[in-house]
Amino acid sequence: MKVTSMLTIAACCSMVIYSCTNTTGTPAAAAPTQDSLVKRGAYLLKTMGCNDCHSPKKMTDRGPVPDEALLLSGHPAAMPVAKFDTATAKEWVLFNMNNTAIAGPWGISFAANLTPDETGIGSWTEEQFGRAIRHGMYKGLENTRRMLPPMPMIPELNDEDLKALFTYLKSVKPVHNIVPEPVAPPQMAAYFR
Repeated sequence: MKVTSMLTIAACCSMVIYSCTNTTGTPAAAAPTQDSLVKRGAYLLKTMGCNDCHSPKKMTDRGPVPDEALLLSGHPAAMPVAKFDTATAKEWVLFNMNNTAIAGPWGISFAANLTPDETGIGSWTEEQFGRAIRHGMYKGLENTRRMLPPMPMIPELNDEDLKALFTYLKSVKPVHNIVPEPVAPPQMAAYFR
């Protein structure tokens, strides 16, 4: 009788401990590894098309492709904005040949450096990155201007995918490149021909 009572008490204690540590009734998933976050982030970045605007291009026989040496470094600091026609600028949104400079009613915007260099996102926190992506805040800082087109806000991005993207971006080769400041509409006249 004593042995049966002891076994019953032990079984009950085991069930209580298990239920307290596993509230879903399923085995707890292991936290993602650094490697799995980087792989997921690389996948998301490619499917979201981030290289389309944030990477300078080089011309190949198949057209422009992201320059592997400058991936995600944004609009090249030394690349001037070409003159464009004022009439066209009133009717169209214009991209340069790299897709890193964009002119429209908001002025001229330049794709940001997303590499982990100090001129990119090197000093950013994951919280800043989330604020930039989800809320469109410049450099992910509170009380700053909104990011300019064509950069979209992606408020639906879940925490795991946001972490994976940030982890991947922090793992790429840093490229020192100070992206130019945007040009406001009144100053666009300097670029008209």
